[in-house]
Amino acid sequence: MTNEEGMSNGESDNQLKRIRLTAGAAPLVRFCGEEFVIRDLNVAFPVESLALMNSQSLDLLRSTVRDVPDFPQPGILFKDITPVLSDGALLKLAVDAMQEFVGDQRVDKVVGIDARGFIFGAMLAARLGCGFVPARKKGKLPWRTRGVDYALEYGTASLELHEDAVLPGERVVLADDLLATGGTAAAALELLQHLEADIVGSFFFIELDFLSGREKVEKFAPVKSVLNY
Repeated sequence: MTNEEGMSNGESDNQLKRIRLTAGAAPLVRFCGEEFVIRDLNVAFPVESLALMNSQSLDLLRSTVRDVPDFPQPGILFKDITPVLSDGALLKLAVDAMQEFVGDQRVDKVVGIDARGFIFGAMLAARLGCGFVPARKKGKLPWRTRGVDYALEYGTASLELHEDAVLPGERVVLADDLLATGGTAAAALELLQHLEADIVGSFFFIELDFLSGREKVEKFAPVKSVLNY
């Protein structure tokens, strides 16, 4: 099986490839451990489209997120994503969706927010073949840092990056598990602006629409979420 443009298997999955099956071969492609039947034996498609999210996949993810009432305090309905994280197929679906948000855009770094953003950010970076950068709470990074303070409901918090983690002009995606009020994500994006990054977008596994966090975040770059509540 070859691709018409002569691209090697090591080249980016984001590039358009034409799959041609040799005469007599079974009309299927194996990708990420799954088999996909090809109806047209000479068909062009982006490789990442093999995993395009559909309503069934989203419903499956949504039904697996667990509601935990009164956590971490009374009156809060907590969206527990650990059942998704513990299932390999569902975790793959979640990262597939974030990869689709990127499309064919070039990305140099994925920034993940402390702490669950490290999970999605690192996996997305590995999938894209780019670097991963942790945005951490104040005092958690070992080398010279740049930081930004941001407001909480009561008091303030700080977020930091290593000062050489993102170079001017690098194309960066922000990834996190949850977009709620948007304060932490906006702080991370403000910090990336200070470092002169080119912000491609902010991608979240869950967005709580009623908290309007998108309003704070989308002024920096497009916002996309896998599940909305």
